[in-house]
Formats: sequence, structure tokens, C-alpha cells
Amino acid sequence: METDKHKNENKNREHETLLQVFIRSFFRNKLGVIGLIGVIIIILVALLAPYIVEPVSGYGDFENILNPPSQAHPFGTDDMGLDIFSQVIWGTRTSLQVGFLTVLIALVIGVPIGLISGYFDNFLATIGMGLTDVFLTLPVLPLMIIMAAVIGSDIKNIALVIGLFSWPKLARITRASTLSVRNMEYITAAEGLGASNFKILYKHVLPNVSAPILVNMTIIIATAILSEAGLSFLGLGDPLTWSWGKILENAHQSGAFLSAWWYSLFPSLAIMFFVVSFNFIGMGIREALNPKLRQR
Repeated sequence: METDKHKNENKNREHETLLQVFIRSFFRNKLGVIGLIGVIIIILVALLAPYIVEPVSGYGDFENILNPPSQAHPFGTDDMGLDIFSQVIWGTRTSLQVGFLTVLIALVIGVPIGLISGYFDNFLATIGMGLTDVFLTLPVLPLMIIMAAVIGSDIKNIALVIGLFSWPKLARITRASTLSVRNMEYITAAEGLGASNFKILYKHVLPNVSAPILVNMTIIIATAILSEAGLSFLGLGDPLTWSWGKILENAHQSGAFLSAWWYSLFPSLAIMFFVVSFNFIGMGIREALNPKLRQR
């Protein structure tokens, strides 16, 4: 009976689509599932922010300055008497916006450069990898600070700055994956049938190198949040938008960073939850898309 059962399971798996195999493999990874739940929570909080709390008032309540967590203020209040819980909730929207804009910019720049540099062996490929190497050697944090100060601290500008320094690693990973499939039989067959380079790259090469790109996307999103928090902490964040980094910067500027423990604790936990969730989901995607890891 058990043998027949295993045979039936193997037959069912043979008829599974790649998407079904991916989903089944992903949900076998406990960390990946935890990360997915965390990301879903983050997205729901961002979407439902207006229904969870009122927008943060900029005037403050000077009768409730630096109050510890209570029923009225679950995360306490800041040095202006503003509710920190509301700031953290609305900061979720800012974090998602920065993360997704950053990864979009990195994809638009890094993936084409990686594909071209890995598929071709010409002057254009040399320029692409040379530019990538230059960006990888640059001192990222000082340049990010300078650019943010020059072009302005609007949240879209912050995402642009972070994205411009996030694409080189994605380009490197895409190039390495492209080189590994460049001489595969299906690529040679497509070339023999007269398919254009553009069609080969985006119809045959890109789908087969998407696994490391997807994993790296989750890392870029997590790193973008840390970068935005760092820039905001240094006073270069958007003054008109609440973000977790801005809350930490306000705590530091007010001198209550350590004395009022709740002021810095809750935005720090939010940042950690965001980063860990996206890292975990990246680990789950990596295992689900890697046949060698699925067999363990």
C-alpha cells in the first residue's frame, strides 16, 4: 500500500507545473513561510494605515510629552506629545515605498547591464561591466549623503539615491547567471533558428536566470530600508513624511534616545521585523527555485 502511495505521489509530481513545484517547495521552508507572513502583515498595515490610526498631527500635545506606553498610547509618546504608534504605522507606508522604488530602479538598470554583459563579448559588454566595477568601488554612504543633500530629501529622491547604488550587485549576479546559461543547447538552438538577440535575452535567458534575481530583490528591499533609516537618522530624510528613521532621528535630537526607551525601541523593532521578513522570504524563494536545495 505504501509503495502504491509513493508511486501515485511521484506520478502527481511529474504532472506538476513549475509554478506548483515552486509553491510546494516554498511552503516547505518554515523560514520562508514566516517571512511571507511578515511581508503580508507589513503590506496590510501599510494599506490599512488610515483605518488603524489617524494621521499624525504636527502640533503635538505638550501635556503628554514622553509618556511611556499606555492604553491610550501603546508605544508611548515623543518629545512633542505625538503618538509613536501612529508614527510607526504610517512609517510602514514610507518603508514599502522606498523599498519598492529602490528595487525597481535597481532592476531597470542592473538586469539589462547584466544580461548584455553576460551574453555578448563586445565593447558594449566591457563598458557595462566597467561601469559596474566603478560603482562597486565607490564609497557608498558618503556619496549617498552628498546626493541626498544636493537633490533634496523628498522620499522619491531618497529612493532614487539608494537605487542608484543598489544596481551593481544585481548586475553582477545577472551577468554570472547569464554566463552559466550562455552556451546551453536551447540558447544555441534559438540562435540557429535565427531568433533576434533581444528575443533570446528576454524570452530564453531572462526566465532561466530569474531565481538569483528574485532572491537579490528581497535583499535590496531590506537594505533599502536600512539605508533610508540611516539617511533619515542623519537628518537627510523627508521632513514631510513619517519614517522609522525619522522617529529615531527625532529621538536622538531630543536627547531622549536612551532615557525614554520606548521612543527608539518600537521603530527599531519595526525596522528589524521588516528586514528579517524580507530576508526570510528571500531564503524561501532561493530554496524553492534551486533543485539541489529542494532535494535536501
